[in-house]
Amino acid sequence: MEGKLGDNWLTEGLVDFEYKKYVLLAYLKAVRESFDKVQLYPPLSDIVFHYRNLMALQNNKSLIRENFPKEISVEKLELLELSYRKIIEDDAIMQEIEAIMEFAIPRLREYLDEGSAIYDFVESKCELSAIGVVPLYAREGYMFMTQPPESETSIYRYQVTVFQSSEEIMRGLQTQFVCTTQYGLAHSYENMKLDLVRKYTDLPNPAAFLILAKMRFPYQQTLIPVAKRLLIKYLSKAEQDTTL
Repeated sequence: MEGKLGDNWLTEGLVDFEYKKYVLLAYLKAVRESFDKVQLYPPLSDIVFHYRNLMALQNNKSLIRENFPKEISVEKLELLELSYRKIIEDDAIMQEIEAIMEFAIPRLREYLDEGSAIYDFVESKCELSAIGVVPLYAREGYMFMTQPPESETSIYRYQVTVFQSSEEIMRGLQTQFVCTTQYGLAHSYENMKLDLVRKYTDLPNPAAFLILAKMRFPYQQTLIPVAKRLLIKYLSKAEQDTTL
């Protein structure tokens, strides 16, 4: 996607309502072009980031000042000490920023809702099923990906990552491309799994899952990220169920 909104777009550069409005609308135009092609990533994750960031700033205006870029104080530099002072300490500028946020938040929300609806549609067209018996340890294994006409299957090795944030336990899915192979009556998904077991002996009893898309979607920008999130949700639920 051409046109990307910087992480600190609100406060860096010229803080002017008309200028920031132009910057935002140009960015949203690029997002629109991606959504029209059903290309979800990275635009959707970027929209989520910017929307949450603005909501946090709106709910805690003191964060705005912390979000401004800083410059080195010449006086302190002459004393061989690095210190920073805020570029902006002007109430008029703060009012300008609030106006920008009031313009930006509902428009980002509109695109966030649209992107989420596209995501839900794509997910609804994907079926996840286990290939063979799923072992008790399923945090490592293989993810099979295919879409119409289902003649070719891409295989990825996956590993679940778990990290603790300040509020909750977060799970992610790291994947590594293994191969692309042909699917057919003589080469079923079960046979593909057996081939992997023979070739990669460090996973003698791997979990393996097939994600079958019923429609064709942009592969890297949409299908792969949706499939990864679908699998991590499945694995997280299965893990929770076993601990109940």
